[in-house]
Amino acid sequence: MAWKEAVLDAFDVFGPMSLFVLSFTEAIVQPVPPDLLYIPMLADAMGDTPRVLLLWAVVTIASVLGAVVGYWLGQHWGSALMKRFGQERHLEKLGVLTERYGTWGIFIAAFSPIPYKVLGWMAGMGEMEKRAFILAGLAGRGLRFGAEAVLIGLYGDRALEAIVWVLDNEILLALLLMATGGLAWLAWRWWSQLDGAAQPPTA
Repeated sequence: MAWKEAVLDAFDVFGPMSLFVLSFTEAIVQPVPPDLLYIPMLADAMGDTPRVLLLWAVVTIASVLGAVVGYWLGQHWGSALMKRFGQERHLEKLGVLTERYGTWGIFIAAFSPIPYKVLGWMAGMGEMEKRAFILAGLAGRGLRFGAEAVLIGLYGDRALEAIVWVLDNEILLALLLMATGGLAWLAWRWWSQLDGAAQPPTA
């Protein structure tokens, strides 16, 4: 979309600082994911391990710091934010997720494609324990962005060769596609069933 390209052009000026600002603001309110800037930066830094680690640290820490701001906003204006940005549909499921699984629920949401800003707002609205919120966010966001850093920044060429090899082996490709489709279906079914009254986690 043209507006996203305009936002990315505006941010892609000051290197890691631009990435910090984009990741920080995305975790609070704006809709452009940091991956759109982070992935090209990783590709440019391919093979330069210190640079890759720097980018990973920047995008992760900025995202969690932004979520802490979102937590504070949620304490004061949570319901209004949910309505303003049309995120009410996530609220009940995220509530069940965190009540049913506790800190693990926060980790799942931080690692997943669920809008991270919504998690921050909701955590503030529900007065979640802030230390657990921050630690789970660091773990979840760190793993999510770390996976991209490893695949693209550290093993870009080898990952590409592996992809080409899989594409050349049609049977293996078919099995992987079937497995991926099955996992995606199970994940969608699990997420769709996260409604109703929250149940306490089993011992």
